[in-house]
Amino acid sequence: MFIKNIRLKNYRNYKELNLNIDKRFNVIYGDNAQGKTNILEAIYICSSGRSHRTSRDVELVNHESKSYYIKIDVEKKILNSEIEVQYENEGKKKLRINEIPLKKIGDLMGNLNTVLFSPEDLLIIKEGPSERRRFIDITISQLKPSYFYDLQQYMKILDQRNSLLKDIQNNRKLLDTLDVWNENIIKTGSRIMKTRKEFMDKLSKFAKTEHEKLTGGLETLNIRYNPSFPVNRFDDIKEIENDYRKSLERNKEKEIFKCTTLIGPQRDDYEIFLDQKSLKMYGSQGQQRTAVLSVKMAEIDIMKEETGEWPVLLLDDVLSELDSKRQEYLFENITGIQVFITCTEKSFFSAKASERADFFKVTKGVVIKE
Repeated sequence: MFIKNIRLKNYRNYKELNLNIDKRFNVIYGDNAQGKTNILEAIYICSSGRSHRTSRDVELVNHESKSYYIKIDVEKKILNSEIEVQYENEGKKKLRINEIPLKKIGDLMGNLNTVLFSPEDLLIIKEGPSERRRFIDITISQLKPSYFYDLQQYMKILDQRNSLLKDIQNNRKLLDTLDVWNENIIKTGSRIMKTRKEFMDKLSKFAKTEHEKLTGGLETLNIRYNPSFPVNRFDDIKEIENDYRKSLERNKEKEIFKCTTLIGPQRDDYEIFLDQKSLKMYGSQGQQRTAVLSVKMAEIDIMKEETGEWPVLLLDDVLSELDSKRQEYLFENITGIQVFITCTEKSFFSAKASERADFFKVTKGVVIKE
């Protein structure tokens, strides 16, 4: 799939933008704070329904307006998509696909698949579990909209169960009602965990291959899924549910005392290993950057295998974070994929790379195609 046109109205620092995209390799360059990343952010919103930089849509509105509008035309093998996202001043966000209104954000998933690689992704290894969960949740949701619905449902159940735990601490007579909420959270949470495990196994497989190519076989990369409680078998949903149920029972009094749910998908994590050693604890900065690049390339491979189409790759100011060897590997392995790259200088690109690229210069929200 690839993007043919991007239209923005009153979005960030863009009063009006209508950008036709001709090639698969697009370089958006200019000084800092001119609006380069805003274009990639708008593409990402049409892919996932939300920004990767803020959770507040009001921050995306141009300061001279009270609403914003994004429209992206996507060409695919089977059915083209015209994706529209509109935020109005009363705080409501409207989504449309081919002029048909969507009732839920989950209905947007899969119409435009993207892989975003930004400097913040280099923190996947260093930061806490929430950042790592967010990365896999967004990727899986694009591939499996049902997973996105399960996540939404799970968070609602989790909030209600936590409220009940607080009430039980003050009124033990409510303890009998906890079993009902346990079964709800077990059913939904087990589906999430099974899907995560399947995805993590596939991600580890592809990332291992990418990393061997990137390092010339000198390092072996593996990714291990770490659920919040022991699971004996992930291939059987009933086994996951049984282990889940036992763990909730073991932690019941502790959860009542702390008034919060201590196990479940909201506490899951995963860890990346190089040569059987924790990358977070023992890896150098260079090794960590190489590993993240391998994971991102693996993400692309999985999307192609799952959907039959290449996703759109968004590289947001990462060239300065990668040395020449990693840049070369990246460019050699993204042929055939539509790519949007933001950077400050055209000098990042060789003459050969420049021949197959369109360059867009951004100055204070004005884009000029060169």
